[in-house]
Amino acid sequence: MCANFKPLTLQQLHDLNLPEIPFEYPEEVYPNYQLPLLFKSEFGLEWRSVNFGLIPKWAEDKTIGTRTYNARNETLLQKPSFAEATAKCKFGVIPVTEFYESKYFDNKPQRWGVRRKDGKAFYIAALYEIARVQDEIVRSSTMITMDAIDHPMMKDFHEPGNIKRSVIVIPHQRMDEWLNLKSSNIQSFVEGFPVEEFECSHVPKEVIKKFSPQMNFFE
Repeated sequence: MCANFKPLTLQQLHDLNLPEIPFEYPEEVYPNYQLPLLFKSEFGLEWRSVNFGLIPKWAEDKTIGTRTYNARNETLLQKPSFAEATAKCKFGVIPVTEFYESKYFDNKPQRWGVRRKDGKAFYIAALYEIARVQDEIVRSSTMITMDAIDHPMMKDFHEPGNIKRSVIVIPHQRMDEWLNLKSSNIQSFVEGFPVEEFECSHVPKEVIKKFSPQMNFFE
């Protein structure tokens, strides 16, 4: 599961000819951080600053966001946290520079980064919600994931075992199709990203230690 990533840069935004982002956002995102979400409204493409971790309308507080930052595509309509947003087709994308996963060596996790070889940002499929929590309007989102047991790259991540997951990457040429989707059936988008277009590498602890104490999980 993806719990940490870098959003797109200003240069990547311009390269993709996307609208300017009218708010600041962190260089690196963890659960319950704010992130830039792109979605389609009646006015066209729009950005929103949203919480990483979906906050359903019935939530009493925002702490649930630490458990809802990823959503399995197989159970979107069954899970209470995601069912209403899915039924209403609240789909968006989270453009990222790279995301991080753990790869195990001698039963110890290392942090590895996954990115495009050409340096372009890419779109991760997202579900979003708007809720009122303790008199505060909260906009939030989750990354949608898929089974990756057979994916050439993603099968090597996560804890040893037969459960492997990957975020769903929306191809650049299908972004409009995804953002205009009016059905809760997303199966045509559930496919592993083309491994020949991506690369991964170890990001040593010494490089990332300064960013957040949360990353002490990694060796």
